[in-house]
Amino acid sequence: MTEVELDELDHKIIELLAKDARESNRQIAAALGVTEGTTRTRIKRLQNERLIQFTVVTDLRAAGAPNLVMMGIHADPGRLPFLATELSRVEEINCVIVLLGRFNLLAMGLFTSIEQVNRVIRTRVLPLHGVRSVETSISVENFKYDARMARITPPVRPRGRGKAEPAEPEIVHKSSGRDKRRKSK
Repeated sequence: MTEVELDELDHKIIELLAKDARESNRQIAAALGVTEGTTRTRIKRLQNERLIQFTVVTDLRAAGAPNLVMMGIHADPGRLPFLATELSRVEEINCVIVLLGRFNLLAMGLFTSIEQVNRVIRTRVLPLHGVRSVETSISVENFKYDARMARITPPVRPRGRGKAEPAEPEIVHKSSGRDKRRKSK
């Protein structure tokens, strides 16, 4: 992966989008003293280079009041790249982080029941070669959460006659500026 260089204008565009992702290209251009075409081209390049991503954030209540579940995973250090990749493929897990500290890996997702958490851990996480143990923490109340860092949103599947129904929840992670839902592949 090649390193992308961002200039002052790129940083200012990202900063404005981070404050209000609904701001139009015309408003950003006026604020920065450049043309709308310049703003549009810069935003498109930032998107193409995966430095910014866009999404719509919905209310968690639409997903059946899910809880954020964090799985601290003790694993064989030599298996971390493999395990991180495999965990990223688990549909119910929306965030995988390699750590230094108490755990080797942290996997997070939104779950609507303890049974769902148990099923994922028993059938998808523990069977992976290199996983030694899993410690689970469930969020019961958030006192502070900065949605600019990682938005927690449930996807919504369309159903008949223009209505929508909640699907399995997922976590959206912010790249920079705007963000986008990431589905496991």
